[in-house]
Amino acid sequence: MEIWITIAVALGMALIGLILGRAMEQARQTRQKRGAGEEAKRIIREAEREVEAQRKEAELDVKAKTLQARTEFEQECRSRREEIQNVEKRLNQREEILDRKLEVMDRRERELGGREQELRAREQAVATQEGHWTTLVGEAQRRLEQVAGLTAEEAKAQIMRSLEEEAKLHAATRIKRIEDAATEAGEERAKQVIGRAICRIASEYVAEAAVSVVDLPSDDMKGRIIGREGRNIRALEKATGIDVIVDDTPETIILSGFDSIRREIARVAVLRLIQDGRIHPARIEETVEKVTKEVEKDIREAGEQACFELGITGLHPELVRMVGRLKYRYSYSQNQLAHTKEVATLAGLLAAELKLDVKAVKRAALLHDIGKAADQGT
Repeated sequence: MEIWITIAVALGMALIGLILGRAMEQARQTRQKRGAGEEAKRIIREAEREVEAQRKEAELDVKAKTLQARTEFEQECRSRREEIQNVEKRLNQREEILDRKLEVMDRRERELGGREQELRAREQAVATQEGHWTTLVGEAQRRLEQVAGLTAEEAKAQIMRSLEEEAKLHAATRIKRIEDAATEAGEERAKQVIGRAICRIASEYVAEAAVSVVDLPSDDMKGRIIGREGRNIRALEKATGIDVIVDDTPETIILSGFDSIRREIARVAVLRLIQDGRIHPARIEETVEKVTKEVEKDIREAGEQACFELGITGLHPELVRMVGRLKYRYSYSQNQLAHTKEVATLAGLLAAELKLDVKAVKRAALLHDIGKAADQGT
């Protein structure tokens, strides 16, 4: 009996469990259906928002393209209008030029017509006067024959002799004038030839006498030499009085100036600045001042050495300095100081051969080119 009760209770419990499971499964399915519906609504809303965004984006894109096309069209129309205005302006200018030319041609045509009429009138007047003078000449000839008692042939012979003498005088005068003109033309021609020769040789001489080239370690150094807004190169040019030319030549700058000593100071100063690496206006002025003192000292030492080698004493210190300045002067690729010492040596030998004052001749030879070392500051 208890077994059956137990079995009945178990079957009841199993039935209740099945009912509860079925109910829970139905509730779970209901919840899933509700969640799926909400998810579907959410996806639909997102799709609608995305469609709306794409629609607005497409509208903005269309508006932007429309605006761009309109802008391009307006620019093209503006450029076309400007081009048409320029063409109209050129046509108006050409029309004005043609009008002026036509006016000039009309004025010239009127002037030519007036001149032609004037020439006709002059021709008629000349013909009238020619007839009148022919008559007067015939009458005068008859009177002359009566008064002079000469025939026409004799008068012609006398006139021919006088004309011949007068022609000789005119010929001599003409010959003298031609000779003077030829002499003047020859002098002018000679001046032109000399001028062309000077022009041909001047470039080589200027390149030799007025330019120094400084090699740079790299092209970057050009920018440092120029400096910010060109302050370094201006300071260098102001301190040395030499033009600094920085062009496209790789790793090279050019120093241009006719004063060879200033050019040498600038060259040495630039090399010192490149080695030092500190390039600014204050350093440039300091370096130029220092190099100037060194070059001045070298000039005096060169002059004293030249006098010592030639055995010349008692020369004024300023003349010794000017002789030293010749060390930095060149003529036809020859150093002027070396040339001067060679001339002084040869002059001394010639003076000894001719039994002259050797010291005086050497002194004169040493100073024969001293003017090439002089400048306004000497």
